[in-house]
Amino acid sequence: MISTESVLESGDQPCIALEPLNNTHLPGKATPAGAGCAALADGNPKVTANGVHDIEDRILRITGYYGYNPGYSSHRREDGSESHAETPGSETSGESRSYQTCTNAALKVLGGLLMVLCVSSSWVGTTQVVKLTFQSFSCPFFISWFSSNWNILFFPIYYSGHMIITRDKQTPIQKFRECSKLFGEDGMTLKILVKRTAPFSILWTLTNYLYLLALKKLTATDVSALYCCHKAFVFLLSWIVLKDRFMGVRIVAAIMAITGIVMMAYADGFHGDSFVGVALAVGSASTSALYKVLFKMFLGSANLGEVAHFLSTMGFFNLIFISCVPLILYFTRVEHLGSLSSLPWGYLCGLAGLWLVFNILVHVGVVLTYPILISIGTLLSVPGNAAVDVLKHEVIFSVVRLAATCIICLGFLLLLLPEEWDSVTLRFLANIADKKSEEHGEELTESSVNTRSRSRANGAVSIPLA
Repeated sequence: MISTESVLESGDQPCIALEPLNNTHLPGKATPAGAGCAALADGNPKVTANGVHDIEDRILRITGYYGYNPGYSSHRREDGSESHAETPGSETSGESRSYQTCTNAALKVLGGLLMVLCVSSSWVGTTQVVKLTFQSFSCPFFISWFSSNWNILFFPIYYSGHMIITRDKQTPIQKFRECSKLFGEDGMTLKILVKRTAPFSILWTLTNYLYLLALKKLTATDVSALYCCHKAFVFLLSWIVLKDRFMGVRIVAAIMAITGIVMMAYADGFHGDSFVGVALAVGSASTSALYKVLFKMFLGSANLGEVAHFLSTMGFFNLIFISCVPLILYFTRVEHLGSLSSLPWGYLCGLAGLWLVFNILVHVGVVLTYPILISIGTLLSVPGNAAVDVLKHEVIFSVVRLAATCIICLGFLLLLLPEEWDSVTLRFLANIADKKSEEHGEELTESSVNTRSRSRANGAVSIPLA
């Protein structure tokens, strides 16, 4: 620092100047007089060789102002205030985006839970209405055929919802042709219709027909529990046909499903209607699994519109080509229909409507919510049917049947585990172990601090061991 006395001797006006800490003045060369005052007189701050501003930055460095960075004096802080003024806005936008994401996730979960209740209720209602229909009308194939015809309504319902949500101005014919690309670039021809639709329509009819036949032999709870085995059959077929990833836990689930089937058949002995009913229910689950695997193989990338188009096409195929089967069963006296006026149209239409609602919820719910919730909705039909059977039909379940049902449901839940469930579980356990070790270390630190404070309060001095 230059003293005031030396400045007065030089003949200039007295002023106080502060030198930088890193002195770059060469010995033997005098500093020009009045340079310090010129620095004060200059309105714009100057930067020295080390990047530090003249007056204010030097004072801040000498006084040791905390939070000070060289070159960031008042004029730079003013510039920086503008940039910091934008920070709250960016933080607000980030918070709004995270809030919107959380809101969408919460709405999706709530919608999924509502979808679970609707899927379970519709499937329980379908099964119970079938049991009521059989009391006055025992023609399972006609019921299956009549209900499958209602699939024609799939595409009109989809188109109506699409028009309401997106306000698309496409005509139904234009939208139908757009969704026909599912069958190829040439669209839907009679050959492609028969080739693509016939196998799926036959499997669909067999699944429903065998399910209805099983309901004639067993209770609704037993049939719904056995039908849940289709998840295990889907895994086995996907592993064999589609070369899906092998998972040991799903093999265990498949074994549990087979064990439950055997126990269910053994409940009343391997004879009589019980054994036949178990075989029919397992056959329905098998054809359903084959339908889903083939659908995934040939139409796995289809969107919701194409799926609605495909199901409506199956309804047309069922109405046109499979209508001969109920007629054959009628003339051969296998199924006695009676007159049209004697048919229980209320039960038939209610059953077909509930079945249609169930299929719509399953296909739409996979798109709108999480697919695992739809599977859980199907599983919840087992306790739902059990509650109805106990309260209304006064069914008494044996211990073997209850154990078989629980084993099948547990295997179904194991099949819902994701493919990376093992790595996710290991990471979760590792995080828990880390948290416990951190908490244990904090407890040890607190205990040692408390011990030292007590020893100091008592006048004792702790001498560490060498």
